[in-house]
Order: sequence, then structure tokens, then C-alpha cells
Amino acid sequence: MRQEVKEVLQENKEDRESEVFGELVEVVSTKSTSLSLLTSKDRDFLLSPTGTQVKVADLEGKVIGLYFSANWYLPCRNFNEILVNAYDQIKTSSGSQFEVVFVSSDEDLNAFNNYHSLMPWLAIPFSDLESKKSLNRRFDVEGIPCLIILQPNKTKDGAIFRDGVDVIYRYGASAFPFTEESLQELKREEKERYESQTLFLNNSLVQVPVNSLTGKTVGLYFTAQWCLPGVKFTLKLISIYHKIKETLLAENKDDDFEIVLVSSDRDQTEFDSHFNTMSWLALPFDDPIAKTLTKYFDIQGIPSLVILDPDGKTVTKHGRNLINLYQENAYPFTEARVELLEKLADEEAKNLPPVERHAGHRHDVTLVSEGSGGGPFICCDCDEQGSGWAYQCIECGYEVHPKCVRAVENGPITDA
Repeated sequence: MRQEVKEVLQENKEDRESEVFGELVEVVSTKSTSLSLLTSKDRDFLLSPTGTQVKVADLEGKVIGLYFSANWYLPCRNFNEILVNAYDQIKTSSGSQFEVVFVSSDEDLNAFNNYHSLMPWLAIPFSDLESKKSLNRRFDVEGIPCLIILQPNKTKDGAIFRDGVDVIYRYGASAFPFTEESLQELKREEKERYESQTLFLNNSLVQVPVNSLTGKTVGLYFTAQWCLPGVKFTLKLISIYHKIKETLLAENKDDDFEIVLVSSDRDQTEFDSHFNTMSWLALPFDDPIAKTLTKYFDIQGIPSLVILDPDGKTVTKHGRNLINLYQENAYPFTEARVELLEKLADEEAKNLPPVERHAGHRHDVTLVSEGSGGGPFICCDCDEQGSGWAYQCIECGYEVHPKCVRAVENGPITDA
């Protein structure tokens, strides 16, 4: 057995060495490394949306965006619309100096054709599975959508930019030509706008500069007055917000917490009425930045709470879920904090009864974890999200947070 394993490992090593050697020969033998990545032994063309063949050599000297995407994934379809708009603007203003190449992860040819028909750019043929696999390996693509920018006539270190999706979301067509210099200029301009941007303070509507949030953990709260789950969660969030602020003040910590409302209210009157119930800051009604933030963080539904760390980096897009699970203890919402809370929940679960009789349900409910039949759920008692430990009805799938269980003695129960 040991000898067989050794032989398999040796074969894999030889295959990989052959693959690497082939890639090196390809790079050396072509004028453009970027273009060599788009060809195969049997193919020197790409497909247009209409199915016509376009020579890879025609892309010589252009900035190329390798677009890894699939039509079955909603975030890809959402980003695709934004990329199409940016692409059209870039082509209008910069002529033929930019091209996108679609690298599909679609499940079949029909799905590929339907999705590609929505794009104005080129694609690796769906049938060329090896090229698509090679590109995914070459750029270590871990998730989609992904947009890798390849610069012409650049050294290896400066030829590849991996954050194409982020900069398109952030800057749109202005991101072109995606060079370090142009992106630094955009960041400088963004910083100037950021420092002059204002928020409204609750009740008095005193304008507060955005730079007052510097160094704070910030929650971007996407909601609206017409959203009933949002109205319900807002009441909880107000309480949690004050508890976090009080705890930080009592512990005399250097860090601070603030929330910014990103409203989806339908008019100014609705916004004013809604915002008047809150204790935090808000973007002004109908501020275009609200739509930008919604697209950037791929907000699929409200209410939603996105947490940013003091450096402005995204900590989690699941702030609402963490508030529901851990209340004020969720702060500062970091991965390390969540891991600690999960361990504490595991310890607490050891002292919970394995079976309960819940006043809100007619059957017994059984304690389960993600490893024993549980998983993400909506609590049937409080209608909020949950994960990890839950009490679950084995007969009908009813689930509640352990904290929502109202235990009763055995007897007839007529509720849900």
C-alpha cells in the first residue's frame, strides 16, 4: 500500500512539473503573457456574444479583465449589470483599449449561452474546460464574481490586479485603466469627498461630518419604515446600541460604536418619521451614496446590518443575526469574538435539557446543534434568525432559540 501511494504521489508530481513547464514555455514563446493565458493548444480565438470567433491576438496592447462568473449565482447576476454599464462607458470614452473575457462556471451550454448573451464582451468557449480550470488555478479564484485585471506591457508584479469587483462597485468606469496611480488618485478624491460628506444627527438634524466616525466600529443599518421586520428589529437594536455604548463608557475603552441608517424609505416625510425613532446617525434621505452602499455590500433584503471595523474594513454582513443571537455581547462582531461566543454557547448547552415542552408548540422539542441535525433557521417564536443550538421539533421541523423556549409541564398544548 505504501509503495502504491508513493507511485501516485510521484505521478502527480510529474504531471504538475509537466504542466508548469508547459506554462513556462508558453509564456516565453509569446510576446504577451496576458494573451498566452487565453489560448490553448487547439484554440487561438475567443467567442463574441453572437458566437463569432475573435482572434486572441486582436487583444494585444489592451487592458484585459478576466471575469469569473456564473448565471446560477445571484451576486454574479447583480454585479454583471454593473459591469456591463461600466464596460459600455469605458468603451465609449477609451475606445478599444479595454476588453473583458468571460470565464464561465455555468452548469451547461444553454445556461452559458443565455448568460453570455447579456454581455457585450468576449468569452472562453464553454467547451474549453481545461482553459477555464487553468485560469482558475492560475489566479487562485476562490469565489465568484471575480474580476482579474491584466495590464499590457507590465512587469510581473505590476501586471495583475485582483480586486476588480471591488473597484467597479466602488468607482465604476472611473476605475479604468486600473493602474496603481489612477486608483490612488481615486482614493484621494474619495477621501476628500468623505471628509466633506455630512450625516444628520437624530431629532435636532445637526449635520455631523463623516470623519467623526474615524476610529469607530460602525454599523450600516439598511432598513425602512414600511418594512415590518425592520420596525421590529429597530426596537431591539436601539436597546442593544445603548447597552454597547454604556458598556464602552463604563469600561473607559478607547474604542467606540456608531450606527448609520441607510434608508429605503419612500419619501422625506416617511424618512423623518422613521429616523425620529432612532438614536444614531443617518445618510440624508435620497442620498445617492445609499444606492452605492446597497450595491457594494450586495444587500438582498432588509433589515440588514453591515459592520465595519475602525479602519473601515468589512467585519461582517451578518450583524443582524449576531445581534439576535448574542445581543450586546456580539460587539465588536469580529470573527474572534464570534468564536468565543460559540464556545460559550456550547458550554451553556451542556446544561440545557435534551428535550423540552414549549408553550408555543404542541410537540416536544429536542435540543440540536449544527453537528446533530441543526443549522441556520428562523425562530418560530420570535421570527428572527438563528444558528448553532436550537430546540427543534423532530415531527414537523418547528425550531426556536433556546432562549425563546417557555417550558411547561407535560400536558395538552394546542398552539402551533
